[in-house]
Amino acid sequence: MKLFLDTAIYEEIEQAVNWGVLDGVTTNPTLIAKAGHEHEEQVKRICQIIGNVSAEVVSEKKDDMVVEGRRLAAWHKNVIVKVPLTPDGLAAGKVLAGEGIRINVTLCFSVNQALLAAAIGAYIVSPFAGRLDDINEDGMRVVADIVAAYRQQEIKTKVLAASIRNPMHVTQAALAGADIATMPFGVLKMLFQHPLTEAGQKKFLEDYRQARAASGGKADGGARVQPDDRSDYRKTQETKTAPTPRPEPATKR
Repeated sequence: MKLFLDTAIYEEIEQAVNWGVLDGVTTNPTLIAKAGHEHEEQVKRICQIIGNVSAEVVSEKKDDMVVEGRRLAAWHKNVIVKVPLTPDGLAAGKVLAGEGIRINVTLCFSVNQALLAAAIGAYIVSPFAGRLDDINEDGMRVVADIVAAYRQQEIKTKVLAASIRNPMHVTQAALAGADIATMPFGVLKMLFQHPLTEAGQKKFLEDYRQARAASGGKADGGARVQPDDRSDYRKTQETKTAPTPRPEPATKR
């Protein structure tokens, strides 16, 4: 399962890219406005460091969405145009997908809606698990059902689990078979965390320093090895390969 960030904050995206775990970004004009940037400028900036950047239309009518979607797609090859799961949104997505533009159909809340998204040739469908949980429905069950329906029907549209609220949602999305999970930066950071990892790393370093000190070496794990600080194996090999001195000629009496 690929991991996306649901953010428009460049510094968060850059850090996740440097960690080597990020595959894409989902964003929208609201997130970009909260980040304090102009829409086009920020999307282009994000596209410079990561592929698969969803940029959402804000128009409501089909023809307006088509025009806006073409404009978004022209910003960068990494842009995926996000349209809402409404009749006009799907109609616009159908036109744009026919032009070779990758489409992310957002605000999906049921299997039937996901089937409609697949029917227009959407590249991604985004079921919102957290928002379903908010109204006392099982959001991850819906994600799993969409995945099952797509596989049964051999549908190629990718399932992106959205509205991720916590690390357990990420685990559930993976177990459900989602192709992608998008999450806030805070949730992504939490995926690294486990008390046994922290305790284990601390113990390993302590054991290493103690072993170094006991052997007369430097306790600092970053200290450079001195020329005479050789392993027993290396010393043995050097002894074996050392040239045997020739005997001196006998002295005539």
